[in-house]
Amino acid sequence: MKYRFSRKQLAIPYALFLLVFVAAPLVVIVYYALTGSDGTPTADNFIRFFSDPNTLGTLLYSLILALVTTCVCLLIAYPVAYALAFSRLKASSVLVMLFIMPMWINFTLRLTALKEILTLIEGNLAFHPFLNSVIGMTYDFLPFMILPIYNQLERLDKSLLEAAKDLGAGDAQSFIKVTLPLSMPGVVSGIAMVFLPAMTNYVVLDMLYNSTYIMGSLIGSYFAAYDWHGGSMISLILLALICIFTLLTKSDEGQKTRGGSLV
Repeated sequence: MKYRFSRKQLAIPYALFLLVFVAAPLVVIVYYALTGSDGTPTADNFIRFFSDPNTLGTLLYSLILALVTTCVCLLIAYPVAYALAFSRLKASSVLVMLFIMPMWINFTLRLTALKEILTLIEGNLAFHPFLNSVIGMTYDFLPFMILPIYNQLERLDKSLLEAAKDLGAGDAQSFIKVTLPLSMPGVVSGIAMVFLPAMTNYVVLDMLYNSTYIMGSLIGSYFAAYDWHGGSMISLILLALICIFTLLTKSDEGQKTRGGSLV
């Protein structure tokens, strides 16, 4: 008699993975964040976060950098995704692959190549730290903005555009009233995939010879100095901000259905 695994049993390896690599580290972070060096519960780490000008300045800089990077990626990605989704070329899928292919290349190799290009253009990367950061972040995260928008536009019911034209809407009105609202779930998904990592991805700054700190750099400096309590509190607060941002940008499930966002 053959034994068949139930769906619940097949989920056991995934549950164990989440327990060991997600839940357990989170418990450790919470413990260090809420305790002092003597192991007793304290709120000093929380108070120090909001009273340290360096920490608040780094958080503000990280938010501005992530916001600018997200806006640049969106301004580039939406027209590209729109052109690919509505292209009549038979090779449109190949073009999509060309835009996504950089994601398969090693991260270090991509940034090293970009660094050489920027060095040839600027001569000295240190003169433009913020601009270099935005360029590096955009180069790294652009495919993550293009893909969800393209997928949403590609699934768009073209008959809705035909109906809009039958009702007298021009191309601009059809885009504003039909295409743009129906593509918003993809836009929101792309924003979440770019904005959140851009706040902490300090590797881009380091590889472009940028000494400016962002939240990822600050957390790393605390742990490097063996201040696990301060680093854990910053990590916990940043995690809370990310969760709040995710909840605020979570698109309504009804918008994902055809025509749902037109109501």
